[in-house]
Amino acid sequence: YFFNLKKSAAEAHRLLVEAYGETALSERSCREWFQKFKNDEFNVEDKERSER
Repeated sequence: YFFNLKKSAAEAHRLLVEAYGETALSERSCREWFQKFKNDEFNVEDKERSER
């Protein structure tokens, strides 16, 4: 949503913290998601992981 509004990852994080408090996504995670979106990666499903 914030990405499509042309907000920065930092601004998106600030707004999320304002709305959700400490349970909001970390700023680092916001930056990682924004980078994916900039690379046209819009699949938000978890990737399969190999078991350890």
